Amino acid sequence: MELNDTSERLIAAARTLSTAVNALRFAPPVSHLYNPLDYARAPHEIYLRRFGKSRKKVIFVGMNPGPFGMVQCGIPFGEIAAARDWMGIEARVDKPAVENPKRPIEGFACARSEVSGRRLWALFQQRFGTAEQFFADHFVANYCPLAFFDQGRNLTPDKLPSAESAPLYAACDEHLRQIVTILQPEWVIGIGAFAEARAVEALKGMPLKIGKVLHPSPASPAANRGWAEAATRQLSALGLWAD
Repeated sequence: MELNDTSERLIAAARTLSTAVNALRFAPPVSHLYNPLDYARAPHEIYLRRFGKSRKKVIFVGMNPGPFGMVQCGIPFGEIAAARDWMGIEARVDKPAVENPKRPIEGFACARSEVSGRRLWALFQQRFGTAEQFFADHFVANYCPLAFFDQGRNLTPDKLPSAESAPLYAACDEHLRQIVTILQPEWVIGIGAFAEARAVEALKGMPLKIGKVLHPSPASPAANRGWAEAATRQLSALGLWAD
C-alpha cells in the first residue's frame, strides 16, 4: 500500500519504531518497561491522524514518556486534561504485558497531573487558543517512546549503559529522521538539552535548524521559576515567536 497521506506515514513510522524497540532488552536496574505505542496505540494514532495531516514549521521533541502523561494516554507530554479537553482525544488504553504495580496504567482515568505536560500545553493554549491553530504549523513528538522504571522510580534513557542505549538511539534516530522527512519542518526544537543533543546527532546534514527550550519538568528549579516565560523568551530569541 502506498502511503501518500502524511498522518498515515507517521503512523507507519511509529509502528516501525514500536516493533524495533520491542526487540530490545534492558538489564537491572530497569525492572519494568512500558511502550505506550503498543498498549495506548488507539489514542496515539488519533493524535497522529488529527494533528499530523500537513507539513509543519516547527517540531518540538521531548525525551521520553512521563509516568502520568504519555505513559497513561499515548500522547506526547500527555497531560490528561489537555489531551481530552483541549485536543479532544479520548480512547481505550490497554495494559502493558507486565504492569508495574507501583505505576499502574489508568488511561484517561488517571487523576495524577503530568506537570511537564500541563506547563507545555498550557503555554500553547494561551498562545494559540485552539489546538487546531497550534498544530497548523507545530507538532510535538517524543524522541524515545519507552518509559523505564526501577520499581517505582522513573529512569530516563540518558542513564542507560551504552550497550543498551546505542541500539535504542539508533532506532529513535531513524524515527526522528522519518518524522522530519514526512513533516518537512524548518525547525526542530528540543525540549531540554537531551532532546536537542539527540536531534543534532540524528539530523546531521538535513536542511533544517535546531534549537532548544528549557524542559518544563518540576525537577528543574529554573522551570519552577517561570517556565512559560523562559520558553517564550527562548523561542522569541530564535525568531519563532514575536514578543
